[in-house]
Amino acid sequence: MAKLLVIRAHPTVYNRESRSMKVTDAFVQAYRESHPEDQIEDVNIYDIEVPEIDSDLLNAWDDLAQGKRFYALTPAQQHKVTLFNSLTDSFLDHDKIVVANPLWNLSIPTRLKAWFDTITVAGKTFKYTEQGSVGLVEGKKVLHIQANGGVYNGSDPASQYVKTLFTFLGVTDFHQLFVEGMDYNPAEADEIVSRAVEAAQELAKTF
Repeated sequence: MAKLLVIRAHPTVYNRESRSMKVTDAFVQAYRESHPEDQIEDVNIYDIEVPEIDSDLLNAWDDLAQGKRFYALTPAQQHKVTLFNSLTDSFLDHDKIVVANPLWNLSIPTRLKAWFDTITVAGKTFKYTEQGSVGLVEGKKVLHIQANGGVYNGSDPASQYVKTLFTFLGVTDFHQLFVEGMDYNPAEADEIVSRAVEAAQELAKTF
């Protein structure tokens, strides 16, 4: 039995369909059917609190490193440190990861960047050595699903960042699925999404 973590990064709103989420829905449903024994944690990070690295966190980490007790931190610091660590631990606890997002202004949503910060932790997911940084995340399988209005074929800064980050952490089994060109060619938008849904369903069978 494996554990799958799905991280969605789209603030879905009433009456507005998200193409990235539609493809992700298809993947999750097909995965559930193909891997009935696996555990699936499906999280939209716009529905939870994801702490940003701010003065509370930076000061808390410095104080803890100098021996200050957790209970001596301010309530805000305790809250943010606990949330941050829980997201790190959740990532480490899962065997397979799916990250799904739209391309916004050639970048990932800011809330997703904050989540990536929670999984990029020295001593837990990577370490520094005399030869440079070394990723500590081994054996995980990762899929990145991204919807693009234009056509980039993986050359856009957002998908490059996601791939670079996971590679930095030590992930070698990395996959990408793009839903792209809908705004560039609106007449074929439905067909583009349909093809991506089919690709997601097929990928889910062996993921």
